[in-house]
Amino acid sequence: MKAPHEFFAQLQDQVGRVVPDMARAAREDFEQHARAAVSSALARLDLVTREEFDAQSAVLQRTREKVDALERQVAELEKMLAADKD
Repeated sequence: MKAPHEFFAQLQDQVGRVVPDMARAAREDFEQHARAAVSSALARLDLVTREEFDAQSAVLQRTREKVDALERQVAELEKMLAADKD
């Protein structure tokens, strides 16, 4: 029969081999659930990619330039109409 300290040393060795595997599995499980939770949360948000944002910013800039040009044309036409009435 083994001495109690030998038995506990053997038990500790066996548990020591199992625990890292259990810890790794728990960590991997946690990481997988965390990734899924973050992905789910991001999917519910109204987010766009950087490329889409940049593309829309460029469209907005061109639209502003066109509106400014049209406002200048309208102002010129209003001046012309006012001058013709005088």
